[in-house]
Amino acid sequence: MEDALERPAPVSFREAFVYWLKLGFISFGGPAGQISMMHQELVEKRRWISEHRFLHALNYTMVLPGPEAQQLATYIGWLMHGVWGGIAAGVLFVLPSLFILIALTWIYLSFGDVSAVEGILYGIKPAVTAIVVFAAYRIGSRALKNNVLRGIAVLAFIAIFALNIPFPYIVLMAGIIAYIGSRYAPDKFVAGGGHGSSKETYGPAIIDDDTPIPEHAKFKWSRFIVFILIGLSIGAAVMIALTLTYGWQGTLTQMSWFFTKAALVTFGGAYAVLPYVYQGGVEQYAWLSGTQMIDGLALGETTPGPLIMVVAFVGFVGGWTKEIFGPDALLMAGAAGASIATLYTFLPSFLFILLGGPAVEATRGDIKFTAPLTGITAAVVGVILNLATFFAYHVLWPKGFEANFEWVSAIIGAVAFIALFKYKVGIVQVIGACAALGLTYSLFSN
Repeated sequence: MEDALERPAPVSFREAFVYWLKLGFISFGGPAGQISMMHQELVEKRRWISEHRFLHALNYTMVLPGPEAQQLATYIGWLMHGVWGGIAAGVLFVLPSLFILIALTWIYLSFGDVSAVEGILYGIKPAVTAIVVFAAYRIGSRALKNNVLRGIAVLAFIAIFALNIPFPYIVLMAGIIAYIGSRYAPDKFVAGGGHGSSKETYGPAIIDDDTPIPEHAKFKWSRFIVFILIGLSIGAAVMIALTLTYGWQGTLTQMSWFFTKAALVTFGGAYAVLPYVYQGGVEQYAWLSGTQMIDGLALGETTPGPLIMVVAFVGFVGGWTKEIFGPDALLMAGAAGASIATLYTFLPSFLFILLGGPAVEATRGDIKFTAPLTGITAAVVGVILNLATFFAYHVLWPKGFEANFEWVSAIIGAVAFIALFKYKVGIVQVIGACAALGLTYSLFSN
């Protein structure tokens, strides 16, 4: 117990690289599950970062358009090891799921059926639901330290569940309420809900509450301008090359432009961006059918990586359908479409972290800036609960309330939650065990 209270030794870039790679392969459960996974591993077990710093970074990524879990990984990687640490964390968070989705989409289009994995998915879906519920509990129990923040979480849940208010408006209102509230009761909006709580619970961290901002995380105009120029140059160079090769109306060129807009104009995570991608991919460009889009979402939900990786599925099917390299190179066409969709969806995320991170670190102790972010974290707990409700409904009543209740799914989900909550079993082991249960059940029920 004594050594648990000692500050862990500094982590090498190589050790961090291995962790981010592992996370890329096991990050199931959408943003809520992934954030819970990172909290469990980085704050509680490894103590690479304190809870206060973790939540502060999480609050910032919640305000940004794009995949918040991937941006959080990028932020922590950047804070620990500079630009290359951020790039490694962000790329490795996405790369395994890109390769897995390319392989699964090829199987899906080639053989028209992914029934071989239906049993495994049957077990994974209730496990993912349990992970999301557990994430809401874990983040909520740490972030909602008083009735004001609990009230914001309840209001956020009602707003999104009952009133269907879009996520960006919920975030905006939570930020405004917290900003105004902090003028009158600043103690109710302290980041993380209190001082020193994670240090007392988990022991000191490598990047602790009082650890000075590292040199690479301080704001410099020269660095800011260089990052903007490099980021815009990468995006522009690929888009210009595609335009010169295939013309502005070419499928890959249109994908690069469409997914740039998708990355910039959609707030609120993957579920907020899906209607936009559906509208463009299915109705505007006819890259895929509506049924294929739903199948792609099922694949995206049950593979590691951000749920927004469904864009790779859309890009792959679009490249394949349009036969951009001819009828004999469909796999290459699909891989090119998936890669372009992924590049332009995630490129802005890296820029947001590298450009905005220094300002976020500099304002960490200023209640004017931290109070709105604390309010946003409270609202996010309510939104995660809504996501858990959404998952539970689709897992337990996949054909609606009028159809049969999936009691086997309910048992698997309950077992998964008990394993996570009571016995502190790791998320990977829970997913693996539930996949085996689902496969066993499907074999005996057919």
